[in-house]
Amino acid sequence: MENSRKKIVIVGGGFGGIELAKKLKNTNVDVLILDKHNYHTFQPLLYQVATGGLEADSIAFPIRKIFKGQKNFKFRVTEVQKIDTEKNRLNTTIGNIDYDYLVIATGSTSNFFGQSEIEYNAMPMKSIPEALNLRSMILQNLEAALIAETPEQEAALLNFVVVGGGPTGVETAGAIAELKKHVLRNDYPELDLKKVNIYLVEGSPALLSAMSVQAQEKSRQFLEEMGVTVYTETRVQSYDGKTLVLGEGKQIHSSTVIWSAGVKGAIIEGLNPDAIVRGNRIKVDVTNKVEGYENIFAIGDVAAMITDQTPNGHPGVAPAAIQQGKQLAQNLLAILENKPTKAFEYFDKGSMATVGRNRAVVDIKKVRFQGVFAWFAWMFVHLMTLVGFRNKLVVFVNWVWSYFSYDRGTRLIIRPYKKKNLENTSNDI
Repeated sequence: MENSRKKIVIVGGGFGGIELAKKLKNTNVDVLILDKHNYHTFQPLLYQVATGGLEADSIAFPIRKIFKGQKNFKFRVTEVQKIDTEKNRLNTTIGNIDYDYLVIATGSTSNFFGQSEIEYNAMPMKSIPEALNLRSMILQNLEAALIAETPEQEAALLNFVVVGGGPTGVETAGAIAELKKHVLRNDYPELDLKKVNIYLVEGSPALLSAMSVQAQEKSRQFLEEMGVTVYTETRVQSYDGKTLVLGEGKQIHSSTVIWSAGVKGAIIEGLNPDAIVRGNRIKVDVTNKVEGYENIFAIGDVAAMITDQTPNGHPGVAPAAIQQGKQLAQNLLAILENKPTKAFEYFDKGSMATVGRNRAVVDIKKVRFQGVFAWFAWMFVHLMTLVGFRNKLVVFVNWVWSYFSYDRGTRLIIRPYKKKNLENTSNDI
C-alpha cells in the first residue's frame, strides 16, 4: 500500500528549520531535515569561539539529539546541489531525494559584494569551521609577531581590523579588545601592548544602524573607551592580505581582517531567477511560499517577505526565523487539511548587542538602556536561547569563570590555519 503521508523536506538545520520540524511533531506528515553539518549552530556566539571565549561544542548541538523521540523525523548529512522543481526532487551529494513540500531554510553566508580579492584574503565568520579558522589565525599571528624580523611585519601581525559595524562586528571588536586588555599581557609578556591595535570599519554613518541613536552612540563610546579605533562612513577599497586600503587612500597594514560587513542568502540552484531578489534572497508571499511555486517555501535569512510594511523583508535574526518556522508549520498542516492559511506577522522582541564586560546596549520597543544591566539582560537572553541544558550550563560556567578570573580559557591552536589555493576556495555555508 502506498504511503499517503506527505513528505516535508527542510533544507537547513538553523533556527527556522529546527523550529518548523519541532512544530510538526505528532502530525500526519514525514519530516526530513538535510544539512551539511550534523549539528545546529548558535550563530550569535560564534565570535566568542573565534576569540577564545568559548569552545566550539558549547554552541553546537547534534540535530539528531534535538529530535530524539520524534517518530516522524529523519535527518541526513548532505549538501543539496540543485532543486528539480518539475519532478519535486532534490539532487544531493547522497543521491536524489523526493519531496511533496520543500522548505528552504539555508540561512545566509558572507557577502563580499563581488570583491574576489577581499573574499580570498579576509576572514568570514558564519560557521563554526570559520570561527575556528579565525581563532587559529589570531593566535598564530600573535606567535609570529614575537619573531617578526621587521617592524612592518610586526605591525601587520598586531593590527586587527573588523569590517562591518553591525552586532557581529561590534561584539567581535569588543572581544578582541578584552583579549588585549586581560589576556595578552599574561600570555605574551614580551609583546608591547601599545603596538596591538584594533580597528572597526563601517561604511554607514553609525554603528548598529538598526538600533536606536542612543545604542549607536553608546556602543561607539564603549568601544573607544576600550581602545578600539572606530571609522564610520568609511568604505573598504581593497585588501591583498597585507594592506587594507580604505576610502580617501587611507591604509592599514594588517594580516587579520575579519569580514562582517554584509550577508547574502544561501540559495540553491534550480529556482526561477525571478524569485531571487536583492541580497540573494528568495521572494516569498505572506505565508512564506516562494513566488511562482505552490509547494516550495523559504524561511529565515534566505527569505524576503516584501510587503508595504516590510519593503526590505524581515531582519535576518534568529527570532524572525523561529517565528516563521512556527507559523509555517501551522500553514502546512492547514494546506493539507484544505483549511485557510494565515499571514505571517513578525513580533519584534527588540535588539541587543554586547561590547564587552559590563557593557551592552538593549532596545526593547521604546525602552532603551545601556551598561551593566543591559549586559546581564544580553547574557540571560542568549543563555535561554541556546539549545540543550548542557550547553546552557557550560556557557554559563565559562562566562562566570571569565568574569571573575579575567581569563579566556580556549586559546588553543588545534588546527593551524592555512589559506586554500585560490582555485579551490569555496564558501562554507
